[in-house]
Amino acid sequence: MKKPIGQPKKPELRSRVDALLDSMIVKFYKEVPFSQHMLNGSNLNMDYYKRHNIETILRLRLKRTVDALAIRYFTKHDPVQAKAWAKYTEEEMLHDTEFFVRDLEAVGVSKDAIYSQESLLSTKLLMGYLLFDIEYKDSPMALISSVYFVEYTTVKTQPQWLDNLAKILGKDKIIGARGHVNLDLKDDHDDFVWDVLVSLIKTPEDEEKVLEHIRNVGRLYVAYFMELHQELIVGQTDDLILGKSLDMSVLAQVS
Repeated sequence: MKKPIGQPKKPELRSRVDALLDSMIVKFYKEVPFSQHMLNGSNLNMDYYKRHNIETILRLRLKRTVDALAIRYFTKHDPVQAKAWAKYTEEEMLHDTEFFVRDLEAVGVSKDAIYSQESLLSTKLLMGYLLFDIEYKDSPMALISSVYFVEYTTVKTQPQWLDNLAKILGKDKIIGARGHVNLDLKDDHDDFVWDVLVSLIKTPEDEEKVLEHIRNVGRLYVAYFMELHQELIVGQTDDLILGKSLDMSVLAQVS
């Protein structure tokens, strides 16, 4: 993936988005249960760690379909971006097997165990949100905003998580995840995704829509970590408890 040339486009908007993301990261660590577990915990809950990595893989697999729909959109509206997003998607396509599967196998989780797992409700809701914009509004803006969200927060959070996990598990157990982060840093994926996102912005209203998508994607990731905590740590999965774990009054505070 070629790095963008020149200064970032729409720098004022990017500053607003990045500031929002920074504030969301702070709020996440402060308010979401177990959110600092892999950041600075010394007694790693292996079930939680394994399930988190399994869900990361399942999310990547599901996102392939959404990426393909984004390419379809760009082929009709912007072939230059179609080529760029196709290249990015090609590079990202097998990151589940190239990076995260190997780390799970290193701690005793087989491929069969990974891919036989049902996705969490929060992951299904996230995919539905991304698909909604493409299918009903003929726009991949929600998807590209979500990818920027992931690229930015990955660089901001995962190196620290991996430093802590390396102390607990050993460096040889996180080679895949470390390689994934290093690739994002090396190729400046956040800059590339930002340029694609800017290509979709035509009006001031579109700028505000990007911020709205960032907030909504953040809420859905909060829902994921709350559901993960509920299932693996609290250990109660009946309907009433699950409803509490996805309490929208809590998610609405993410902004």
